Amino acid sequence: MSSSATLVIFPVRNEARNLERLLGPLLDVVQQEGYHLLAIDDASTDASPEILHRHGVAAIRLIENLGYGAALQTGYKYALANGYEQLMQLDGDGQHDPRFLPMILQRLQTCDVVIGSRFMPVDPLPFSPAGELYRGTPARKLGIRLFRLLLRILTRTAITDPTSGYIGMNHRCLRFLSMDSYPYDFPDADVLFTLIRNGFHLRETPVYMYRNDVGGQLHRGLAPLWYMFKVTLSLFVSGLRRTGEEQPPNPPSP
Repeated sequence: MSSSATLVIFPVRNEARNLERLLGPLLDVVQQEGYHLLAIDDASTDASPEILHRHGVAAIRLIENLGYGAALQTGYKYALANGYEQLMQLDGDGQHDPRFLPMILQRLQTCDVVIGSRFMPVDPLPFSPAGELYRGTPARKLGIRLFRLLLRILTRTAITDPTSGYIGMNHRCLRFLSMDSYPYDFPDADVLFTLIRNGFHLRETPVYMYRNDVGGQLHRGLAPLWYMFKVTLSLFVSGLRRTGEEQPPNPPSP
């Protein structure tokens, strides 16, 4: 896979206090590997746009706050329109370690989607963690366990980290997730369910995820119980749909 055909995106919503921590290591990896980088600024009202500009990061700025899922799909559609063969995404709050991007891309050669899992052991250690590792609050862990169970029941597939925002995908998956059926509210376990149901091959790879207790509004702020209820409802609704209702687009002609 050509690194120049790879786009790395990260959504941003008022992450000024976290961007400096993220951009240093992220830009190091992107420049070293030759990836292209794009921020999706979901109508931030803090200094996030200025920080991105100061670091020379290309950004799409949404004029209204559309939410996490819509910000991600904006990046997908941009990648599709600009001919990228693969895309990797991580969150803009600094919790994901960018040093794992090359490993995710390498794994993507044998599947359609790679999920960075905080629960898989990183062995052997390629490098030391850069901060305190994070596996979630008690409420978040409860939700993750619930989604694991539902995915196993509905798809007979074991996913250890179904809410991970650290993901790589190939062009076929990119086209599929650019369709109008993409769930905007909580693109987590229900997206994985839809991908598995439609024949996409998913793999996980171990990554570091760090604790972050400051700033940011893109993927936080909703009560965990409400989050669990919405995603669980979405999974059951998706499970009731006729299998094959959403088929992945055919690969483009060579």
